[in-house]
Amino acid sequence: MNKTVILDFDNSTGTIPDAVRIELGQWQEAIRFGCSHARFSQLKQELEQKLPEHYGTVLMGSGDYHHVSLLLIKRLQQYFTATKPIEVVIFDNHPDNMRYLFGIHCGSWVSYVTQLPFVSHVHVLGITSKDIGFAHSWENRLAPLFQGKLTYWNMDVKIGWAQKIGLSHAFHSFASPEELVSAFIQAQQRNNRPVYVSIDKDVLAKDVVQTNWDQGRMQLNHLLSVINSLNQRIIGSDITGEVSQWEYTSWLKRMLSAMDKQEPIPEATLSAWQQQHHAVNQQLLSALVHYPQTTR
Repeated sequence: MNKTVILDFDNSTGTIPDAVRIELGQWQEAIRFGCSHARFSQLKQELEQKLPEHYGTVLMGSGDYHHVSLLLIKRLQQYFTATKPIEVVIFDNHPDNMRYLFGIHCGSWVSYVTQLPFVSHVHVLGITSKDIGFAHSWENRLAPLFQGKLTYWNMDVKIGWAQKIGLSHAFHSFASPEELVSAFIQAQQRNNRPVYVSIDKDVLAKDVVQTNWDQGRMQLNHLLSVINSLNQRIIGSDITGEVSQWEYTSWLKRMLSAMDKQEPIPEATLSAWQQQHHAVNQQLLSALVHYPQTTR
């Protein structure tokens, strides 16, 4: 069994037995929320040096680091090609397919994944964020949606604008998480392509865990049902969405963080929330450790 890896940017992930912990605290200000493409490339070089040759699920701390998933997925290009592709399944309350003018950030990385030649399709499951509503339609990168490379599986958002411009195929709307999960599992029954799974726990309802982002409606059993249905196809996975705090020195990041309404969390509350996350991580890891590691 390959070991879990913790990319420790923010000291938010609890102790995981036998996990490989890679200290990356020196990158917290530079990478958190977003960064330039040049700085992202520098992080890629460091990860190439520090990641073990073989590993299991990767935990990355706060959802502010979800763009690091792109670097982990890119590492699979040595095993897969356009003629032998993978799909990427992302659990997230947000599309992470938004425009960002200053490089790459935690809300823009999905469009880069859709451009990878060995990725045939990306599914984002559990979106309830207004990021895919009409008011934010101009922020979404529409090319991967039109090209049939990206699908939003969403609830509680009016997406009539997408239907009017010919994107009905890319938006699957449901009244409940149960309906969403059932439809996704059924749609995947005849699919045998390898899958990379990326989990941002802000997709979960607040009665499961608390994050400092707006959250979705899924329960843990919904995620576990999808994971179990894909288990024989999963070739890599990561988990993010831990709750942590950071005071940016960058005025731009301070402003953007304030716009996202990431309010300060009292220390005692933060500790209690992190314990909730640790319990959820343990259950997710137990489900993910069974996937075959035939490629690494």
